[in-house]
Amino acid sequence: MARRVLDARLVEAARQAGARLDERLSAEELLYDGGAVAGALLRDSTGNRRPLHARITVGADGLRSIVARRLGRRYHRIPRRLAFVAHLTGVDGLEGVAELHVGDQGYAGLNRIGPDLANVALVVPFRRAAEARGRPHRFFFRRLAEFPGIAGRVDPRGLTDEILVTGPFAAWSGRVVADGALLVGDAADFFDPFTGEGIHSALLGAELAAKWILGALLAPGIPKAASLAGYVADRRRAFAGKWAVERLIGYAMWFPGLFDRAVARLGRRAGMADTLIGVTGDFVPARAVLNPLFLTRALL
Repeated sequence: MARRVLDARLVEAARQAGARLDERLSAEELLYDGGAVAGALLRDSTGNRRPLHARITVGADGLRSIVARRLGRRYHRIPRRLAFVAHLTGVDGLEGVAELHVGDQGYAGLNRIGPDLANVALVVPFRRAAEARGRPHRFFFRRLAEFPGIAGRVDPRGLTDEILVTGPFAAWSGRVVADGALLVGDAADFFDPFTGEGIHSALLGAELAAKWILGALLAPGIPKAASLAGYVADRRRAFAGKWAVERLIGYAMWFPGLFDRAVARLGRRAGMADTLIGVTGDFVPARAVLNPLFLTRALL
């Protein structure tokens, strides 16, 4: 499903639940009351600014979250990668499947999101992305052609929108909760898009946050970080296994020979590939992969 379709459905569901949506606004800074977060300073499309006061401010503003940066230090660690993403028509061979192609300089993903529309993503090391400066279109299609399984399948004439760039990934926030605020989704943490769990993690994180927000708002005044601490523990329980699997895959891609060896064994040994896909799809527990027997069989 295309993000524009999913986002529209989420917006409609939020409105039906009583939420008010203000569009074409950006948060420039947080507001404070006695050291606690008390809302945000917003700027509209004409440049006018106005304060929006709130008892709890939720930072769901992505990789470059201003809320995360104000709550504490924002870490970017290895592996530092950037993604180039575009929508294209005319990509053959995607009937009912999504594809990931791994090379020694990154990876690429192809996923059908419409009758004749595919989401195409190219993820490369930060240092390699410097080659795209001033010519992202040329860089994007030349790098895609380097993958044997993609060469000749992606026609630049099928490009429907501009090529978007996001990253760097491997981002963590030093604090997930504070007096009057908490973080969800990519604002809290994001490692790498390879396993494709961003939307699921964001929605699950929001569900976990809602429980603690509702409880904290029962008391008067701006909630203290201590009243939201249970959210941090819930996130750890929900995502610890996912974090470990993401890092296992992400670091393995630094060693293409080892990565190819593991992929070949997963394909040959009954059920192993399905198990890994189930874990990355969040319907099989991570412990099914994070155990000595599975890891040994994948490598030896």
